[in-house]
Amino acid sequence: MVFRQFVDDDLGCASYLIGDAGAGEAVVVDPAYAIGQYLEAAAADGVRIVRVLETHTHADHVSGHGRLALEHGVPVSVHPLADPEYPFDALADGGELRVGSVPIRVVHTPGHRPEHCAFVVDERLVLTGDSLFVGDAARPDLAIDAREGAEGLFHSLQRLTRLPDAYEVYPGHVAGSLCGAAMRPDHSSTIGVEKRTNAALTHGDLDAFIGVSASVSTPRPPTTARVVALNRGPFVGAPTDLRELPEPGGATVLDVRSADDHAAGHVAGSINVPVDGSSFATRAGFVLEPDERIVIHAGDREQAERAARGLQAIGFLELAGYVTDVAAARERTQPVELIDLERLLGERAVTVLDVREKDERDGGYIPGSVHMPFRLLRACGADCVEDGKPVVTICESGARAGIAASVLAAAGVDARPVLHGGIGDWQGHTVEFRRCGSSG
Repeated sequence: MVFRQFVDDDLGCASYLIGDAGAGEAVVVDPAYAIGQYLEAAAADGVRIVRVLETHTHADHVSGHGRLALEHGVPVSVHPLADPEYPFDALADGGELRVGSVPIRVVHTPGHRPEHCAFVVDERLVLTGDSLFVGDAARPDLAIDAREGAEGLFHSLQRLTRLPDAYEVYPGHVAGSLCGAAMRPDHSSTIGVEKRTNAALTHGDLDAFIGVSASVSTPRPPTTARVVALNRGPFVGAPTDLRELPEPGGATVLDVRSADDHAAGHVAGSINVPVDGSSFATRAGFVLEPDERIVIHAGDREQAERAARGLQAIGFLELAGYVTDVAAARERTQPVELIDLERLLGERAVTVLDVREKDERDGGYIPGSVHMPFRLLRACGADCVEDGKPVVTICESGARAGIAASVLAAAGVDARPVLHGGIGDWQGHTVEFRRCGSSG
């Protein structure tokens, strides 16, 4: 049997190639929009991709099933509850497909979405998609009411944990995805290990599971509806070639260089989300509007192409192009060092804006600081902070503070990020949020 796992570390997504080398056939499960990796792997293993299997309609990344269908004539299989607008072969609970001599059994596992299915391969491993993760379970709130989804997910997890303990578990998402909050860093596990260690499986009672699972605090990406529509709709073909432009014109400029490079000189109004940072595509999706004309500002073509692939993966398919050496890149940002921040606060010379998520801030924050997650800043712009002082943005490490400062600067705010360090490195006094009834 041919078996390969492909992991997109930026989005935390996993996809799979399963085949029979003797028969020369393979299927791809949950393909990413960048399909070259599967074609290359199939060629290396001497197999031909004959089908795409979708566990469900994905909400966080554009599927490659359309490209495989349009460019290579590959049919697509999905559960009919997905209600797709493209030609498909219907999956059914308990049904079996074969790729050569390798059997793939379908297990309908609703919860994350009504159509969700897991695939038991060769009765020794299971591709769990967005149901059972390593250390956690999927969120139930993206397609239907969270409580209804949680009830379906509870019963689906019960089905999966009745599989033999030795069966290997290969999930559709790994740590870094917004689809689960407590995933371990491992890319695979076993049913037995998950039964002993997975926090989502400790709730044997349905009501207890619903109470925890339905209380989703992870932010919902604004690209969700657009990505679902693309994945459910007519097949999406290959992207257009990325063009180099002499100037960005009137487009929104996404500066994907490092935060330090952006601070040293950038196009006025540009937004900085470094492509070499973690969760590039997810973070870019939080600060870009779905229909705006986007030009990438990169250090070179290779960096621009990597950024383009990340943006295309979350539904930004029509990019205007990219620029590198830009004569207009003369705007500068003045980062603030942590050692200077306490003095500036003492002089009441700045407003400190904590751009972390609420649960992070609850663990400790700088007294007098204002709170607004970076992902919400573009919507409120200059109205986010109204006292007229320069704004110092801060997060846990500097990455989100840099993004936040660029968003505010684009709105006309005098924003200065703490780029090297964050709340965890702060030597001054912090306040910890205490809930009613807590001690300490």
